Amino acid sequence: MPTKILYVDDEDDIREIAQISLELEPQFEVRSSASGSRALVDAAEWQPDLVLLDVMMPGMDGPETLRQLAASARTAAIPVAFVTARTQTHEVVRYRAMGAIGVIAKPFDPMVLAKDVKRLLQERGSGRQLL
Repeated sequence: MPTKILYVDDEDDIREIAQISLELEPQFEVRSSASGSRALVDAAEWQPDLVLLDVMMPGMDGPETLRQLAASARTAAIPVAFVTARTQTHEVVRYRAMGAIGVIAKPFDPMVLAKDVKRLLQERGSGRQLL
């Protein structure tokens, strides 16, 4: 059974690169959303195993999207990780306090993105936290 990943970013090029990069991992099934509001619908309908969420998006930003995912019974159990250039320690601590399971630094390396996501999922499964 594939691991379903929803990648959310308002930038078309980044979404496309991320999707292609993640699909290099045969066990991943990947979909993408162009906005936080679209991600709420997509996550509720598709029930991914992980949402990768850009922090800075117009309209509904990543933190607000996470809050709304966590507030909905249909999406509250779906783990979320942020993909962001804002990775200073205090920012990562704030993201974790919001409920994110981890942070992937942007710009990410397309050749290792799938490996980073697998590590996030494995560490979540083992109960360890990832910075």
